[in-house]
Amino acid sequence: MSSLGRKEHAMEKYRKKKRRGKELPFTTPVYELFHFIFSLRVDCEIHMSASRQRTLSGGGQIVLDYLKRMQAENPSFYYAVQGDNDHSAGNIFWADATSRMNYNYFGDAVTFDTTCRTNRYRVPLTAFTGLNHHGQPVLFGCALLFNESESSFVWLFQSWLNAMSGRAPVSITTDPDRFIQVAVSQVLPETRHRFSKWGIFRETQEKLAHIYQSHPTFEPEFQKCINETETIDEFESCWESLLERYYLMDNEWLQSMYNARQQWVPVYMRDTFFGEMHANKGNEGMSSFFDGYVNAATTIQMLIKQYEKAVASWHEKELKADYDTSNTTPVLKTPSPMEKQAANLYTRKIFIKFQAELVETLANPATKIDDSGTVTTYRVSKFGDDHKAHSVRFNAFEMKASCSCQMFEFSGIICRHILAVFRAKNVLTLPSQYILKRWTRNAKSGAVLDEQASELPSNSRESLTVRYNSLRQEAIKYVEEGAKSIHVYNVAMDALQEAVRKVAAAKNKGPGAAQGGTLANGGNQEMCAREENRTAPYQSVDEKEKKIRDLASELESTNQRCEVYRANLLAVLKDMEDQKLKLSVKVQNARLSLKE
Repeated sequence: MSSLGRKEHAMEKYRKKKRRGKELPFTTPVYELFHFIFSLRVDCEIHMSASRQRTLSGGGQIVLDYLKRMQAENPSFYYAVQGDNDHSAGNIFWADATSRMNYNYFGDAVTFDTTCRTNRYRVPLTAFTGLNHHGQPVLFGCALLFNESESSFVWLFQSWLNAMSGRAPVSITTDPDRFIQVAVSQVLPETRHRFSKWGIFRETQEKLAHIYQSHPTFEPEFQKCINETETIDEFESCWESLLERYYLMDNEWLQSMYNARQQWVPVYMRDTFFGEMHANKGNEGMSSFFDGYVNAATTIQMLIKQYEKAVASWHEKELKADYDTSNTTPVLKTPSPMEKQAANLYTRKIFIKFQAELVETLANPATKIDDSGTVTTYRVSKFGDDHKAHSVRFNAFEMKASCSCQMFEFSGIICRHILAVFRAKNVLTLPSQYILKRWTRNAKSGAVLDEQASELPSNSRESLTVRYNSLRQEAIKYVEEGAKSIHVYNVAMDALQEAVRKVAAAKNKGPGAAQGGTLANGGNQEMCAREENRTAPYQSVDEKEKKIRDLASELESTNQRCEVYRANLLAVLKDMEDQKLKLSVKVQNARLSLKE
């Protein structure tokens, strides 16, 4: 058979496989992919799991003791254990109050980070993470998986969901793993599940090592096919051409990847929110939160210290980004009122991304191609790049627009194509439906509803998490105002010290005790705060009047002290003026002496 004949024969076999793949149930290609990924790892995973049980069980007790102490200090600190009766070698999950609070604001898109597991680290740490309003990594919970079975992942996801008040995310990104796939499908059936593109690329490099070595151009072409195609038809054509060019039509690994394409190829995922700035550039790796703090040399004994360092570091970075957003003014690049509006609404990083899209409208004119009355369709393309045009449908009555690029659906930031249509229609400000609160300066403002608060007695339905969040927000505002001048700073510090004394006094009067839940073997129960019923002490009119007199007396005493301090300060200033005058006379006399 000639070279051309072999090529045509291989292509026909590929097309038959492709057709068969489309007829299979949706889960079948996924499990087929998992079979290829992990068929060579089973023995290694079993060995690693047994090894971890032997070497880390003692360290697990150290972590458990830490979690018990943290939960005793703050009842909103959640942890759960699955495993041995003494809990020393069981799987452990935890989420502090801040993680649970942040999930209320930024839990729409979640990443399940298994970098430590993938890279065979000594510590089997996994983490649920997301992105905050500055685009920074934010933590939603951690786990130590000493036993990596299917039931362990199901337990872990259920424990995490319980800690997050049962509210499932819009999307979740994980490594392509059969056990994780089962856990997500069981615990988060309504959540859009995406496989890490980074994980897919890593596995492809391993499976096709001989192709990568013999054909150096394959890798960039493969990644271009995945990352730069903008429509499904374009991807399908590019994929088929790639396999044909490198004679890979019969490759079972690539066929299994193609069958699972709807769970990892970007062009199929754009209709769902993943919170990433670029549909084709995100998801390169999933180790960002603990990167630099946990590595292959980290032991279980070191973990807690490194965990706290990572949490503190990212907290500081968030506060700095908050400060920069509130206290610095971005440079505007256009006279557009919409740009000024966005500068006042968005955090700095998100505004810069929006600004880039707005500026691009100057090079992406919108051309009307259809007008059906209520909806007008526009064609938007860059000058000299007509073959990559996008279609925008605009409803002027409802002020709604949709673009074929689906950038807003994917990232929550409006695209240049819709902005170009707004510019053509003289829409001067951004419609409210295109301002995603999670990207704004006020992303954390407003009450957080704790769904499980309804289970508490009526006088404690405003949970500790809610109170913590409210105090934190007020404290941030207080710090921002208090740092504006020395005078305001001094007043703020005095008031803060007085508040500390009052809080200490209130605690000493015996507030309701907070009680943590019990921990069952293999259970996943929530540790929630429960406050004892208590009533405010009754005060008679005489007692209130006495309190007013005492406060008035204290105020008068304070005023008198202020007058004394003022008099002393004036006396010091007068002495300084006298000394200045005397020195001036001496200097003048000295100059006269030198002249003589």
